Amino acid sequence: MSPTMTMPIHKPVLLSEAIEALQAQPGKRYVDCTLGSGGHAAAILAQILPGGQLLGIDADPKAIELAENRLAKYTESTILINANFANLETICRESNFLPVDGILFDLGISSTQLEVSERGFSFQNNGPLDMRFSPAQEFTAADIINTMREDKLSQTIKDYGEERHSKRIARHIIKSRPINSTLQLAAVVEKAIGSRRGKIHPATKTFMALRIVVNRELENLAAALKQTTACLKNQGRLVVISYHSIEDRIVKQFMQRESKGCLCPPNTPACRCGHVPSLKLISKKVITPSLTEIKSNPRSRSAKLRVAERI
Repeated sequence: MSPTMTMPIHKPVLLSEAIEALQAQPGKRYVDCTLGSGGHAAAILAQILPGGQLLGIDADPKAIELAENRLAKYTESTILINANFANLETICRESNFLPVDGILFDLGISSTQLEVSERGFSFQNNGPLDMRFSPAQEFTAADIINTMREDKLSQTIKDYGEERHSKRIARHIIKSRPINSTLQLAAVVEKAIGSRRGKIHPATKTFMALRIVVNRELENLAAALKQTTACLKNQGRLVVISYHSIEDRIVKQFMQRESKGCLCPPNTPACRCGHVPSLKLISKKVITPSLTEIKSNPRSRSAKLRVAERI
């Protein structure tokens, strides 16, 4: 058995809320765009059998390996694809999996990825500055850290990590090059802005920014969301769990835009855009984890779930 298989199983966030929002029922078809180790997928499959099917997508080949193991008893009802959800519509079409009754995104990073030091996502243990979801991707976090101009690096850390000390961090990184390990980078950031205050390590936002850029997470999310309406049946549900304010903003704005008719500027005398609403907001208020869930799974504390329905 590979080391991956012996790792603790990732605990799915907002599990019951996501299943309820999807309206998972027997005989229906669902897409899990962020399969991970299969936590949400297993819960969906338990609700949709007999007769239901699930298409699971993940850019990380190790996640597919984990999910195959966890979902072994559901083999006849699952299709697992190692690909980026940015190609959602093509994946569904090539898998003969259109239209569908629900689509789930659980964004961010899983605990199983964080716990493997060789992946470079975490500064808890030393590892290479990799951070790629897929080994097929060209650029690593080390490439960014060691080649990007100081001004661009500062802007990247500020924009994607929402780090107010980005200029100071970028300046220290430039002075400390080459930086090739997670603990080395964490130490440079800590030297730049001081030691830990509270529960959050000073390098947390910098690491998040690098991971987002390496994996083009925001661009891929925006691209995938645009394809969801073409994949969903009438009354099919779109459910998105995000952990980062920028991700949540992209999801919120997409759902709000697609739930409106005319998108012309307010003072336009007559509609010229011809936009037709394709979604209906199911929950206008964002859904967040309960205090009980946050206590049992601290990584869920920043999670936000939004739901929309195809019309």
